Amino acid sequence: MPQPFRSDAPIGVFDSGLGGLTVVKEITHALPNERVVYFGDTARVPYGTKSKETIIRFSTEIVTILLKYKVKMVVVACNTASSLALETIQRRFSVPIVGVIEPGVRKAAVSTRNKKVGIIATQSTIKSGRYVSKIFELDPRIRVTSQACPLFVPLVEEGWFDHPVTVSVAQEYLKDMKRARVDTLILGCTHYPLLKGVLGRVVGPKVNLVDSATEVAGAVKDILVRKGLLRMALKPVRHTYLVSDEPELFERLAVRFLGNGVKNVRRCRDV
Repeated sequence: MPQPFRSDAPIGVFDSGLGGLTVVKEITHALPNERVVYFGDTARVPYGTKSKETIIRFSTEIVTILLKYKVKMVVVACNTASSLALETIQRRFSVPIVGVIEPGVRKAAVSTRNKKVGIIATQSTIKSGRYVSKIFELDPRIRVTSQACPLFVPLVEEGWFDHPVTVSVAQEYLKDMKRARVDTLILGCTHYPLLKGVLGRVVGPKVNLVDSATEVAGAVKDILVRKGLLRMALKPVRHTYLVSDEPELFERLAVRFLGNGVKNVRRCRDV
């Protein structure tokens, strides 16, 4: 049977806004020959306060758009969409689709020494219980402490990575983690890797921070290798960035997530 997807096709990545760019950064670092088509749903951000039905509808619309770009796989670089919509869109589409939850959970399960794992994420992600159920599937002995951290996203987008306000907020959010003596903390939102410095100081050096973006990049590579879809051509790559609202703010803030600026961000009016 002929391969339905081409190895030189791009990888589709989507998120509710900017946070998924941390996943793009890790994918392009691990797989420098790969092209990425990124969709940031900036007109409808945040996803963390919306219903499951709405998140499924948004995710279905975005995967349909990405398939117009002939992507060979899709990465759901949004913890809320991975929690609430992943299984639905995996059933609806034939393209390989991976979320950000399972790779991080696998890393946490093998990293914890005392079987005490913490999860910080948006309210919807925590409420879904997806992280907890996946951890228990791997190891029911693990005790999980969960905490919604809604203020972290605006703090990151404000660029307050090491601001005293951010430190105070982190200390408040992470009190239960310290009380529970977790030795592994899953950063369950793609904005949170930018707060690693503050989070690491608050919880202490003995706590392992699991960055889902790094783990997802490894999962993407494994899938492409297994399916024979790695792009081998040593040619310059050009990534495509799509947003559902005006691109100016995205272009201005993207440097905080990628470490470099992006140009020619296009507005997609299909959602």
